[in-house]
Amino acid sequence: MVTAAPPLSVPRPRAEAVRHLGPNWYATVMGTAIVATAGVALPVRVPGLRPLCAAFWALSLALLAVLLIARALHWRHHRDQARAHLLDPATAPFYGCLAMALLAVGGGALTVGRDWIGVGAAVALDAVLFTVGTAVAVTAAVVVPYLMAVHHRVAASQATPVWLLPLVAPMVSAALGPLLVPYLPAGQPRQTLLLACFALFGLSLLATFVMLPLVFGRLVTRGPLPLALTPTLFLVLGPLGQSTTAAGKFAEVAPGVLPGPDGRDAGALGGLGGLAVLYGVPVMGFALLWLCLAAAHVARARRQGMGFAMTWWAFTFPVGTCVTGAAALARHTGLVVFDVLACALYLVLVAAWGVVAAHTARGLLSGALLAAPRPAPSGPRRATGRTTSGAVR
Repeated sequence: MVTAAPPLSVPRPRAEAVRHLGPNWYATVMGTAIVATAGVALPVRVPGLRPLCAAFWALSLALLAVLLIARALHWRHHRDQARAHLLDPATAPFYGCLAMALLAVGGGALTVGRDWIGVGAAVALDAVLFTVGTAVAVTAAVVVPYLMAVHHRVAASQATPVWLLPLVAPMVSAALGPLLVPYLPAGQPRQTLLLACFALFGLSLLATFVMLPLVFGRLVTRGPLPLALTPTLFLVLGPLGQSTTAAGKFAEVAPGVLPGPDGRDAGALGGLGGLAVLYGVPVMGFALLWLCLAAAHVARARRQGMGFAMTWWAFTFPVGTCVTGAAALARHTGLVVFDVLACALYLVLVAAWGVVAAHTARGLLSGALLAAPRPAPSGPRRATGRTTSGAVR
């Protein structure tokens, strides 16, 4: 009697390649898209810059498509790993990056992508990505803190700027939502979207005010972050620059959309321009202070041997939000100093993107970035005189 041979187990190299692909990879989309949107927001016109920005936006769109497919494969074939990511306090906050990647590419479609795909297609693409991205952003802002409280059981000594990621995502919606307002029917549709952006602004800002003291307190009482996490200090710039950008957008869109107390055009809301300046200037001042502090920590970490990690993408998107924030202040104040600040920060952004993108491409080609995480050393780490964070990775 002949028995049938057992079915062969066919290897799935493509599925295995994405087993350790985490949500942090969406930072590559964010960092690429912000090079495009920040470039077209600059208060100066550089010949050839806009077509180059359009190319960066197209690259971000392609990266988003590839990552969405890869992450879908990850969830289909490696659900155990995907669930582990959600239950890992070091990884779960990166789900905010998914929302911000969708929003960044959608906003870029209207600001510069329309040069290539046309206004109609840009509006449609942004409408879809903004709607989905905002839904993911609000969900992440609720679910991730819930998981941290109920399942992760983290301690204050483990606080890192990564905790801000799901809370910043609604602020990205608030800053990019006004781009769609002029394309909606006049009246309540425009008013509803703009006021929803106001609500998202408040949601994110107040949540950041709650979380940021934990991060700063951990930094000054427990010492520097682990070397691989040091670049995440730049993430604090995200809510600062993005909220300044959002305040400027509100002032530019509100006239003609929101009625004043007398029922006529904008009315008292015409003062939003002044509010954007009164809010944006102090916040940008704090952003520059934090930029210097974060840069000093990174310089120290490099001297101590900090190597490349995906956390280096924190050098891109947060800095880009400060570019758009400074550009908004330049429009509302007319001061040359903000023109210079926006251009200087943009040069930093482009240089950072070049370095990080090159390291990422090299890590992908070698396979190191998609390999399984190396186990932590069993022996104690050399003491530095101060306690370091217990955060993973």
